[in-house]
Amino acid sequence: MAMSPYRVIAYNTAHASENKIHDDSVARRFGFTGALVPGVEVYAYMMHLPVERWGRAFLERGAAECRFAAPVYDGETAEIAGVAEGEQGDAIGIEVTSQGTRCATGSAHLPAKSASPSPDTFPSGQPPSPEDRKEASETTLPVGGLLHARPLPVDREYASNYLKDVRETDGLYAREGLVHPGIVLRLCNMALLQSVRMGPWIHVGSAVRNHGVAMVGQTLTANGRVTGNYERKGHRFVEFDALVLADGVTPVASVRHTAIYRPRQAAG
Repeated sequence: MAMSPYRVIAYNTAHASENKIHDDSVARRFGFTGALVPGVEVYAYMMHLPVERWGRAFLERGAAECRFAAPVYDGETAEIAGVAEGEQGDAIGIEVTSQGTRCATGSAHLPAKSASPSPDTFPSGQPPSPEDRKEASETTLPVGGLLHARPLPVDREYASNYLKDVRETDGLYAREGLVHPGIVLRLCNMALLQSVRMGPWIHVGSAVRNHGVAMVGQTLTANGRVTGNYERKGHRFVEFDALVLADGVTPVASVRHTAIYRPRQAAG
């Protein structure tokens, strides 16, 4: 059964980012027509549908996957379509289209039970200082290598600005003081880019399992471990598992994160 589509005027939240794939001139050199809207924000758009369907319960124990196939560009309309799946309609297939192109696909479902991983699943730690980061490579992102994000305090202003940036229309977050799932996934990007130095890079997909809500006023951290570093079609990929924590002790989400850390266009 099809759900009512959700439409967003996409906004590039990362125009000032260190990752210059979000800069118009650099993105064009890589074959795109303009700067890419970050994948974590496209994921944020996608999560409107499962939260609309299941409410806070999805943020507490829901699971989702997303895969990015083509860019969503700043200022363009992104349409998020959902189809209820499963015998009980307990899953949603999600597709994002923009300018007539399928840009992302994914799914979401609501497990009957919540997962409770130990906060010690991954060793905690701090990333190097920005100037001490080593260039991303097969050596600096080895399988088993650890990744860390610096603590991110999500105060009321940060949370409110994020809701505006992703054009979120669901009043649940502001009403109950909940952190948006896009912010949670953003911590995984931070764990990668704060651990190594990269040129333009591309987030290509994630699988997320929620363990509990993060509340405005809490501080989020992420610790991860590299599970794959490989080449495909000239691109160099990294995969890693990460656990996002609130205030260093409460599990919020487990994530399998995949990124192209060295696009073939940048290969020397």
